[in-house]
Amino acid sequence: MIIEAKLDKNRGPLATVLLKNGTLRVGDNIVAGMAFGRVRAMLNDRGERVKEAGPSMPVEIAGFTEVPEAGDDMMAVEDDRLSRQVANERREKMRAARTATTNVSLDNLFANINEGKLKNLNLIIKADVQGSVEAVKQALEKLSNDEVKVKILHSAVGAITKDDVNLASAFGAIIIGFNIRPDASARDAAAKEEVEIRLYRIIYQAIEDIEAAMKGMLAPQYREEIIGHAEVRSTFRVSGVGTIAGCYVKEGKLQRSAGVRLIRDNVVIYEGKLSSLRRFKDDVKEVATGYECGVGLENYNDIKENDEIECFVEQEIER
Repeated sequence: MIIEAKLDKNRGPLATVLLKNGTLRVGDNIVAGMAFGRVRAMLNDRGERVKEAGPSMPVEIAGFTEVPEAGDDMMAVEDDRLSRQVANERREKMRAARTATTNVSLDNLFANINEGKLKNLNLIIKADVQGSVEAVKQALEKLSNDEVKVKILHSAVGAITKDDVNLASAFGAIIIGFNIRPDASARDAAAKEEVEIRLYRIIYQAIEDIEAAMKGMLAPQYREEIIGHAEVRSTFRVSGVGTIAGCYVKEGKLQRSAGVRLIRDNVVIYEGKLSSLRRFKDDVKEVATGYECGVGLENYNDIKENDEIECFVEQEIER
């Protein structure tokens, strides 16, 4: 049984499993849901490498081709072609079960329900770990009622990608991101295809938004606008100040008064404000595309090279 699963930057898809019966060995061919692969390595609950695991023994497995879903049964099979075939058949079955519907956003959802245009609210869920995916998925599926059914087209671990946007566009879906961000190509595709991406860090906020939209009560006063992205190219510590990041603004601008997020491997690890923004020795209000600057984050020092800083502002929406 898959207990938890995640995507590790260095080791790839990892799954924590609890053996029910039989013996699992390094080198065995495995399949779980639509994921398959071969066991490359196993770690026990003490983080020690083991070559085999028996019943009731929890182990972390490396070797899946993609991140499996928590709760799936995992099987070890003799032939790797069988594991590949089973996974592909399950994927085709899920693809065939998808049905297209009207393109929607949370803002026009209630109108579409009232006009009879919408029977299914299609959602795509992406999160940082499999446990979060399952929690968000189960919570949103419970919102289904007599007028509209919440249908999860796709759920997975990892950043929101262009493929997710293409799927959402084809099936009129809304993308829900939990503690995760879209990559650059996904942002561009979403703007072009007019696909709505909703990003959250707290599960109940996603539930409240969709539940309110389904009841016709969604009336947001503010909309978030991304105004710039910068890459951290070096870091250094300043006595009495903390960690300062030497950044290059790749897109848009960094603005001293705006909110910022620190993103590492497409996962949000900090959200807050800038404590400082400098060009050379001068404090500045903003830094535009193509320029370098020094950035400090308010009450946060865990900044590393290649991290990304996303700058955003809240725009008031006229009612």
